[in-house]
Formats: sequence, structure tokens, C-alpha cells
Amino acid sequence: MLPDREMYSALGRHQNKSESKTIPVVIIGNGPSGICLSYLLTGYTPYFKRHSLHPHPILQSKLEEAADVSILDQDLEYLSEGLEGRSNSPVALLLDTLLRPDTDFGVSAESVLTWRHETERAISHLVLGKNPPGGAWHSIEGSMITLSRGEWMGLPDLQFKDWLKQKKRGLRNHRATAEDIAQYYQHYVVKKGLQKNFRCGTVVTSVRKVSAKSISNHAQKDLQKSDLLWNFSEENMEVFQVDGFVKTVKGDKEPFTVYAENVVLATGTYDSPTWLRVKGENLSYVHHQLSALEEAVKNNSIGITSDPVLIVGAGLTAADAILFAHHCSIPVIHVFRRRVSDPGLIFNQLPKMMYPEYHKVHQMMKEQSAACAGPYECYVSLPEHHVLSFGKDKKCILQDKNGCQKAFKISMALVLTGSNPNLSFLLNNGIDLAMDSDQPVNPKRNPIDVDPFTYECTQEKGLYALGPLAGDNFVRFVQGGALAAASSLLRKANKNPP
Repeated sequence: MLPDREMYSALGRHQNKSESKTIPVVIIGNGPSGICLSYLLTGYTPYFKRHSLHPHPILQSKLEEAADVSILDQDLEYLSEGLEGRSNSPVALLLDTLLRPDTDFGVSAESVLTWRHETERAISHLVLGKNPPGGAWHSIEGSMITLSRGEWMGLPDLQFKDWLKQKKRGLRNHRATAEDIAQYYQHYVVKKGLQKNFRCGTVVTSVRKVSAKSISNHAQKDLQKSDLLWNFSEENMEVFQVDGFVKTVKGDKEPFTVYAENVVLATGTYDSPTWLRVKGENLSYVHHQLSALEEAVKNNSIGITSDPVLIVGAGLTAADAILFAHHCSIPVIHVFRRRVSDPGLIFNQLPKMMYPEYHKVHQMMKEQSAACAGPYECYVSLPEHHVLSFGKDKKCILQDKNGCQKAFKISMALVLTGSNPNLSFLLNNGIDLAMDSDQPVNPKRNPIDVDPFTYECTQEKGLYALGPLAGDNFVRFVQGGALAAASSLLRKANKNPP
């Protein structure tokens, strides 16, 4: 990253020129989506590796038709036609199968891509993020194991397992820890020379369209060196004004404003935990992140003799909290709305051999209900229950499917029912961009509506959405969105060869 004094001096500069300037691309979010797009915009270009043989014969034939043309310059819709897999995005499936042919069948075939660094194709851009490169992976407890296989967490042209070998470590049951993933993403940015584009410790507070004419004499504080800028060519064109602040080493908030022709939303969904919206949920003993439990254990504020911890939710984060509490011998009351046998429950979709710890939680949920004592001490499962209220006396009122209410004395509550993206910097929280513009953006039920082959928002030209915001919820598939966006941005910049 930039040395602090260099970064903040850049922030403090004012430009008073008769002609305002703009950046071609600003990426908001520095997780895997933002990193991968930065890699492609820095001029790293994928080509079909000659003499490679892809197991999909039709795709192989298509790749051979234009072997000398970059994948970025080809018709992504044509290349991805007919591909099937674990994503609804055709371009996500395309890049995934090019990088990891037949990986869903347990095959470790080599990538059929080769990467060339063509600096003349690079597009100037900034990547803004609150955390170090890797985004939310730095906020996850480091010992947590990834749901995806470790090799699926890697980014182009630097396999995760190869990086891990350099650390003299291997994958655990084919999976990796969150700490390893976070470190790998930081290493990737440095290894590929992307750090000049990254500004960490930045928080975006507003993104809005403005006319070039209205800002032509506007003095701006900027986040970038002058060589990242280019001139507005037309006064009647519209650009995006991106406002925010950067946290200085002293803890101050330095405001900034930059202008961009294109903005890419790559913020993920980790920012805003879902609330139950019940009475007392704002009390100090009710938390919405697993880290609160870890902190309480570390501070010895809860332990073996404490009242139970209430854990609400039936997803993997709730399961991680149960495993952590179980390891520390802390009593748990586990509340969730679904039946244990519900096919929609994530535990019913995971292979037992690959995910033994989550299978253990599922067994606990089935065998240790309040009505039927089971083999697991310090744990009670309450399926088909929901929270009615939290009291100031740390009493929680629950209700079952029949309307019967029960009160429990607890030490703390963890509401772990998922999270939503924080798009407060967009007009109307970005709702107008969603598939259903009457409902908030949700990565699973209501993602942002994008063109599947460019990832440009259908409701706002020049605005792109990647990753969970566009419905791609796994690292292996967010990279296809970056490929689609980079291809579109290159066409706009006329960077394609003739």
C-alpha cells in the first residue's frame, strides 16, 4: 500500500483548474471481486493456452476458433452458451471452467488459460475499501474454515494451494482458514503489482450522477495521483461523483471527492447483519456478530457456569458459533424457524465427509431438543421457534409453531440470521437497481439487476455490480463477473485491438 504520509498528502491536495478531471473506473470494495477486476484492468489478459485440451468438446472447439484473440475480446455470450454448473451466471461458469476444468467432478485439471501482462491495455482505476485487500475476510475469525474448497478460493494466475505450500501448510479436508484466505488476498495484490490502485481505510458515503458542466470549476480533494486522471471531453456528459472519507493514522476522518466515468459496486454483503426487529433487540447483551462471543470468552465475561448463550439462526455462521461455544463448554440455547429435516436447511445440502463439523452441529440440532434429552451436554435445540422479545433482565421470550411461549434466562444473545449489503451511499439504498425495485437489495432473493454479459446495471449505465450484489455468492464465481465487467470497460475505452 502507499506509505501513510503519501496517501494522506494525496488526500489533502486541492485542484483548482479550469477543467475538472475524472477517473475511468472507481471500484467500491476491495474483496475478491474488486481485486480480480483490478487485476484485469491493470492489463493482465487471458488467452487460450495453445495445445491445451478442455474436457468440454464444444467449448474446446470455440476456443480454437480464435486462439490468438484474448478471452476479454471475444463474444462471452457465445463462449458460455451451453455451459452448466453451480451458478446461474453464464460468464461465471465460463471463467470457472477455463480456470478449473471439471473441478465439480473432483478433477484437478490444469487451467486452459495463459496470462499476458499487456500494459497498453490497462485502464486507470481506484479500488476503495475499509479493510486491507481481501475486504470482509479480514473481519472473519481467523480459525474459521471456509465452506468452499481451498482451491476454489484462489484468484487468476496464482493458485491458492501453491501459495499455501510456500507457507509450509496444507489444506484441512480440502478447505482453508479465513486467516489464510485474507493473507493470500493481500499477498496477491502485492505479487501482481496492484497496490498502487488500492486506497484502504476509505469509507464511501455518497455516489451520485452529476453533469461535467456543473463541476467544471469545482475544486476537488482527490484520492489519487494526477497520472490517474483524464480530462472531461464534453461538458454535457454525466459522471459519477464519489464522496467519502479516509481514516488517518491519528483516527481523524479526512473527506475526499473523486469523479468517475464508471463505478463498480463490489461491497459484498458483510456490512449489515440482519435484525429480527423485535422488542429489546438493541439491548447491550444482544449481538449480531460472532466476534462478540469470542470477545466475551476472551474477557472471561461468560464461561462454563454462565447462563446459556442464545444463538438464533440455522446457517453456517450460527453453526460456527455453536461449535465455538461447544469447544469452550459454554451452554447454548439454539433457536431457529425451520424444521431440522427441511431440505432448504444448508446442513441437508452438504456432503457429510467433506463437512464433518457442520454435520456434527446438524446431529446436535436433531438429537438434543428441549423435549428430548440427547447425548450433547450444554446444548438445547429449539426448532420451529422464534424470538418474541428480549428483556432488560436478560430474559428472552420465545414462541413455538403452536403459539406456546417460553421464557429463558440467558447471558447473551447472538442473532446470526444473515446479512445484507450496506448501500446507504446510493440513492434510496440502491433499491431502484434491484430485480424487484419494491424490495431491498438481497444477494439471494433480490440482487441488483445486471446485464449477464457485462454486469452493467440495467437501470443505470456506467454503474456495475459484482459478487453477491449481483447474485454471485462464491469466490470461484465472482471472478466471471469481473471478466464480464472488464470486457465491457475495455470496449468503452477503445482498448481492444482492431
